[in-house]
Amino acid sequence: MDRSFILPQQPPEPTVLFISEQDEEVRIDKLLSERYPQHSRTYFQAIIEQGYVLLNGEPVKKGAFLEEGDEIEVCFPLTPESTIEPESIPLEILYEDDYLLAVNKPAGMVVHPAPGHRSGTFVNALLAHCKQISSLDPLRPGIIHRLDKDTSGVLLAAKTVEAHQKLIEKFSKREMEKLYLAICIGRPKNGLFSAPVGRHPVHRKEMTVLPDGKEAITDVQIAAFNDKLSLVILKPKTGRTHQIRVHLKHLGTPVLGDHTYGHLRMNEGLEVKRQLLHAYRLTFTHPITQKPILLSAPLPEDMKYWMRQLCGPTLCQTALAL
Repeated sequence: MDRSFILPQQPPEPTVLFISEQDEEVRIDKLLSERYPQHSRTYFQAIIEQGYVLLNGEPVKKGAFLEEGDEIEVCFPLTPESTIEPESIPLEILYEDDYLLAVNKPAGMVVHPAPGHRSGTFVNALLAHCKQISSLDPLRPGIIHRLDKDTSGVLLAAKTVEAHQKLIEKFSKREMEKLYLAICIGRPKNGLFSAPVGRHPVHRKEMTVLPDGKEAITDVQIAAFNDKLSLVILKPKTGRTHQIRVHLKHLGTPVLGDHTYGHLRMNEGLEVKRQLLHAYRLTFTHPITQKPILLSAPLPEDMKYWMRQLCGPTLCQTALAL
């Protein structure tokens, strides 16, 4: 049986448009067809429905009317199509049943195929491992949430469409309790930190704290500190892109090894190759059986090393029990 998925190719960067006063009260599909006459209005309606068009960073309906200052991002699907092929890549499985699969994702693994990463991803491994996988999103089969390439830890996937839909709903309703561990430069303050996060106005691949960004809340607790570095326990209450890394940068205590939001000189001086951020624990109610599920991902060796520097040989077991 051919279990490959079709992946429409996309350019690495979206096209960005800003709406002026003269374009106010124009439908988004009409405006795009006028700006790009080589494509029909029907074409833009189709790619809007498929999620290739964002309005102010959010999915949009084809009938939406525009306002001055709006920002449109368009990713034009290209042809020909390529295929997501199953690949025999080892997975460290934390939990599996007929509906779900959870793994301990290693640092360096990309979650799903994208420009520049067509193979070797978690999705490629997932297709090889599972007899069935949810096709709710054919571009990202089975994927419910994501971890950055260099973030390790608990990653969950859905095998059935029903489980996929219900887990997405749980994430949106904040019914999934997430706990991360990070090695940070400096010492952030304990407590609930709230700062809206949005796309950086200049560096479009980055996120930043913005007054008009999306609500983003992270609970921050210090487990250990040695005058230079901290072991931090983080519980994100929302799921914004790069949320933890952006919040810690905004607090002046970036993740050690973070090459986008961190302290490059210190990263190089300590020879840390990736951001020391680990999705340690995920707790939720099973979407089908309603049983409580608690998943914990063993620590990678680089996290263990730096935790020993901070906590000694016990690896802060008391702190990790929180």
